[in-house]
Order: sequence, then C-alpha cells, then structure tokens
Amino acid sequence: MKKIYKIAFLTLLVLNTFIISAFFSHSLVLKGEMVTVPDLLGMTPDLAAVELAANKLFMVQNGVQLHEYLEQGKIIGQNPQPNTKVKINETVKVIISAGKEKVSVPRLVGTNLQDINTILVENDLRRGRIAHIHTPKYAAGKVIAQYPLENDEVPIDTRVSFLISQGEKEQKYLMPDLIGKRASVVISSLKRMGFNVGDVRFQLYRGLGSGIIIKQTPPQGFRIQKRNLITLEVSK
Repeated sequence: MKKIYKIAFLTLLVLNTFIISAFFSHSLVLKGEMVTVPDLLGMTPDLAAVELAANKLFMVQNGVQLHEYLEQGKIIGQNPQPNTKVKINETVKVIISAGKEKVSVPRLVGTNLQDINTILVENDLRRGRIAHIHTPKYAAGKVIAQYPLENDEVPIDTRVSFLISQGEKEQKYLMPDLIGKRASVVISSLKRMGFNVGDVRFQLYRGLGSGIIIKQTPPQGFRIQKRNLITLEVSK
C-alpha cells in the first residue's frame, strides 16, 4: 500500500513540475513574441524588407503618394509607427514616394537669354548651368540647346541648363599707326570696313596743318575687334 502511495506521490510531483515548467516556458515565449517596429522613413522598399525581416516582421505596400522632399521610391509613411511594440510576424504597411509633382519642360531653344527666368518661373522650373559658344547660326544671347529636353516630364523645381550663343566669333585686328595721316581719309576707310569710329576731338597743334591725326586710341599694335571703339585726336 505504501508503495502505491509513493508512486502516486512521485507521479503528482513530476506532473506539477511539468505544469510549472510549461507555464514559465509559455510566459517566456509570449514575452519573446513582442518586437519593436523599426523606423523605415527614407528607406527603399528592399532595404525596409530586410530591416523588418531581421525583426521577424513583414512588409506590404499600402499606396503611393507625391512627396515634396523624399525622392521617388523612398518610404514616406508606415503603420504601425516606429518604436511601436508588436508581436512577431506582424505586417507593417508602408507608403512609397512618387516624388515631386511633375511638369512638362517647355521649348526654350531660340529664346532670348533675358526671357528665360520668366518662362521657367511660369512653369515651376529653375535655371541651371549656363554655357556659351560662338556660332553663326544663332544671334548672340539666343538659346542653342537645353537640358532637360522639350516635353520631358520632370519634378517641379528641376533646374534646366542652357547653351547660349555668343554669335559669330569676331576676327581680331592689329591697330595700325594712324598718327600723321589725314583724318578724313582714315575715318572714311575705317567706317567703310565696319570699324567703330567714335569720338573725334580737335586740338590746336603748332607747326601742323588742320585735319591731321595726332593721337589715337587704341594705340598702334593693340588687338581690336570691329565693335571696339576707336577715338582720334585731330589737329585743327
């Protein structure tokens, strides 16, 4: 009889031990199921999925929205919020940026440089880099090329860069020695060749008849273009 009681007692002891162990094990499991949701803002979906998987969580895309700052393809919102405690294997919903609102780039080739800013502002665009080149095909100050191109769809506030014409490259000449020559002949020849003869001043000069060049600007040997101003001082 004592043997039966002893067996029963041992059986109850083992059973109680098992129940207590199971209780504490279950409590630990339940406690271990809670994880912290990471901050996914600004991540790509691929990177966010890896981050969530490391925390035993899953991701699902819950929409796409325009965003002023975060570029297209980056996460701009999530639910649950960062640092929220959730059970493992929960799903985190994310919203993806579609980038800024898009506009169509207008045609600016052939436009005058001074008109560019007004057109860009009207189209929610900004001026980018400006480069210049000599060409006989376009007058000075005209847009030769642009980037982005005409009709390209770009985010608002995109910078548009331009190549601007400087007109045909002007030939340079060496200023000749005009001192002592008759002014009327020299001025007529210079103007006929397209040079810019501007200020002609007359001064008394002893021992020299009237109409003779006594001073010139630019001086002899100076490199000039036809548009450069030539001034002369002439005896009277």
